[in-house]
Amino acid sequence: QVQLVESGGGLVQAGGFLRLSCAASGGSFSYYAMGWFRQAPGKEREFVAAISRSGSNTKYVDSVNGRFTISRDNANTVNLQMNSLKPEDTAVYYCASKWAYTDEAFSGRLEYNHWGQGTQVTVSS
Repeated sequence: QVQLVESGGGLVQAGGFLRLSCAASGGSFSYYAMGWFRQAPGKEREFVAAISRSGSNTKYVDSVNGRFTISRDNANTVNLQMNSLKPEDTAVYYCASKWAYTDEAFSGRLEYNHWGQGTQVTVSS
């Protein structure tokens, strides 16, 4: 059973940066595509960024493209570097994993099988 634990959230001023990390355990990390999603109060959980099994392919929602960068390393960790943060980025951020047969980055929430507990990101204006 894959377990995902997020860290790195916090309070930051607009224009600042944060780096989220997701530590995965209990599975063969190299076979999993990974994604980050977020959920603001009163809103549905939305896709933010995804990375393929090898790390060669990435995908971003338009609102974060050019500001956020997703990456993964050999230590079973996927990171989300968030720069130029805006108040509208405020949300709980979730890490998710999906067993993948192909080297694709997946943006569909329902495609992911395992989820972390989330980490709060608050951006003040």
